[in-house]
Formats: sequence, C-alpha cells, structure tokens
Amino acid sequence: MKSRASTPPSPKPTPARRPTGHATHEVRIIGGQWKRTRLKVADKPGLRPTPDRVRETLFNWLGQDLSGWRCVDVFAGTGALGFEAASRGAAQALLIEQDAALLAQLSAIKAKLGADAVQVRRGDGVLALQQLPAGSVDLVLIDPPFDAKLFEPALRAAAHAVVPGGAIYLEAPRAWTDEELAPLGLALHRYLKAGMVHAHLLLKSA
Repeated sequence: MKSRASTPPSPKPTPARRPTGHATHEVRIIGGQWKRTRLKVADKPGLRPTPDRVRETLFNWLGQDLSGWRCVDVFAGTGALGFEAASRGAAQALLIEQDAALLAQLSAIKAKLGADAVQVRRGDGVLALQQLPAGSVDLVLIDPPFDAKLFEPALRAAAHAVVPGGAIYLEAPRAWTDEELAPLGLALHRYLKAGMVHAHLLLKSA
C-alpha cells in the first residue's frame, strides 16, 4: 500500500506592517510632582523633543529642585522642558510656541495637570525673550529646530533676560565653544553629546 504524500504546511501569514511615520510617540516627565506623566509628541516636521536621558542629565546639573525659579521655554514644542521645570517646583514656567496646533496641545496638558505655574503663550521665541525685562528670569531653555538659524540671536536674547549667575540650556546640532559664548557674556558650565544632540548648560557672568 502506497503512503499518501504529505501535504506541505501552509505558509504563515506575514504580519501587517504598521505604517511608518504615523505611530504615536511620547516622552515622559522624569521627576517632581508629575513624574512619569507621558506627553504626546505630534507628528510634525522638525519637532524633536529633548530625549529623556538628556533631560534627566540637565536637571541633575541644575540640582533637581527648582523651587522659586522663573523659567522660560522659548521653543516649547511638546513642552517637555518647561513642564519638567514646573514639575520640579519652578514658580513660573513660561512656554512660548508659534505653531497653533502645538499651542493647543500645550494648553490641554496645562489644564490636565492643573499646572498653575505654567503660562502658555503664542509667539516668536527670540522676540519674546527680547521683550522680557533684563535679568527677570533664572533659567532659559533653548531648543529650536536644528535647521533654523536661531541659535545666536536666541542666546543673545537669553543673556539679556537671565539674571547674573543664571542658567541657559542650549540644545544644538554642534558644540558651542567658549570663544563663541564669551562675547555674549556666557560661559560653558556643563556639556553632553547624545547621538546628534549637543546639550550645553551655560551660565551668565555675574
């Protein structure tokens, strides 16, 4: 008796691929009263939130507790930097953003958290800094689109707005040198490179 030929197994179906570019991205607040709160990242060209690891390092540099600090996040985007500062006790955290959709998202997060210390304002980040009274803030957070030519004017305006001895965080696609910073009255205090990100903590001369 002849044996029946075995039937070849059916090929396994190929799992459907998730469309690229449409996944929901999130970042999380690292510390403070809203620790582990997740913030959605909109799928917008040029929007590049500060990575969790870099933000954790930045706030280690700053000493964790920002109680009483007056802070400005001038290219707010997702609000990760500004909300992180408010979570750690900042008395004022002004978030400035030009994009209307991102502005609405920031306002929704503020309402959800009940973040009374946070102000959300639509406008140009550099112009907003220029309009602040001299020496009126303790910390300026600068993370503009990497392809924009905003770094030097933003640093100049931040040096005007921050108190003597105050701090400026700069995130850029390259390292900034003391030779470039000194004419602005700024000095490099801490530096980190993480992938394509160059993170600087600058201090204004007292």
